[in-house]
Amino acid sequence: MIVNSVTKIKVGIIGGAGYTGGELLRILINHPQVTIAFVHSNSNAGNYIYDVHTDLVGDTDLKFTSDLFQDIDVLFLCVGHGDAKKFLEANSVNDTVKIIDLSQDFRLGKSSTIANKSFVYGLPELNKDKIKSAQNIANPGCFATCLQLALLPLAKAGLLKNEVHISATTGSTGAGQSLSATSHFTWRNNNLSVYKAFEHQHLKEIGESIHQLQPTFAEGINFIPYRGDFTRGIMASIYTECDLSQEELENLYQEYYVGHEFTHVSKKNIDLKQVVNTNKCLVHVEKHGNKVMILSIIDNLLKGASGQAVQNMNLMFGLQETMGLRLKGSAF
Repeated sequence: MIVNSVTKIKVGIIGGAGYTGGELLRILINHPQVTIAFVHSNSNAGNYIYDVHTDLVGDTDLKFTSDLFQDIDVLFLCVGHGDAKKFLEANSVNDTVKIIDLSQDFRLGKSSTIANKSFVYGLPELNKDKIKSAQNIANPGCFATCLQLALLPLAKAGLLKNEVHISATTGSTGAGQSLSATSHFTWRNNNLSVYKAFEHQHLKEIGESIHQLQPTFAEGINFIPYRGDFTRGIMASIYTECDLSQEELENLYQEYYVGHEFTHVSKKNIDLKQVVNTNKCLVHVEKHGNKVMILSIIDNLLKGASGQAVQNMNLMFGLQETMGLRLKGSAF
């Protein structure tokens, strides 16, 4: 289906009460080529959307529903990890309906098919042409997006020849809406902690993407994730050995991201506020001796989740990639 100025995409959302569902609604309510057909939530069925997402008062009079409607063009799955697979096993979705899954259930090659539905890994800076012709998309993880966008140009050039070392800090929204000991304000505020060191689940999808571009890469990717004491955003610092000069590195990254609307290479140092509330990724490279340091920043709920999902939808339906995603950042 190619959308024109008259035809609008009919959207259904499963799991609309959480963080990613809320961000998706904020984007799609203002998307010029979208009509929201239904927003599913078992726990909030019958309630107004603005009763849950209170910032949407005055923007929509839609209510949550417990029903699944088939008269749609695309279905977004904004459910927890493991729940997307359960949903598709328990519910029949017409083959004509495109699916964009924001969970991790179908991101890896070995798990990218269920019944007769196959999923394409939805990182536009890696798989844009495949996304355009895909029926179903597995939206990348937030850390995975941030880290891959820092490493893809080196992998494409076959320059990842040594171990990669990563430290990255994420905001509290990366843990989802359900409260836990490490997402509670009184613990998280004025605090910093490491979790899942060397074992984060996003390493698997990062590894698959690196091998897609550089099949010979056999070194370790050493990843130390941090919980930050802020709400949203990810900042990653990465280093590895590299023989290129500063100028050669900048040219390599600039050339790789030509034609990619949301990833930008900055010659100046970068900070997180430059990307919060946007669908951008900013990348900065610095040469230090025989090593290159790459900084990468994204908003974990937008380029790391719902914004990228809409970017994928735009590509799948032949729309301008940036439609509905020219979002205002927070400069201060």
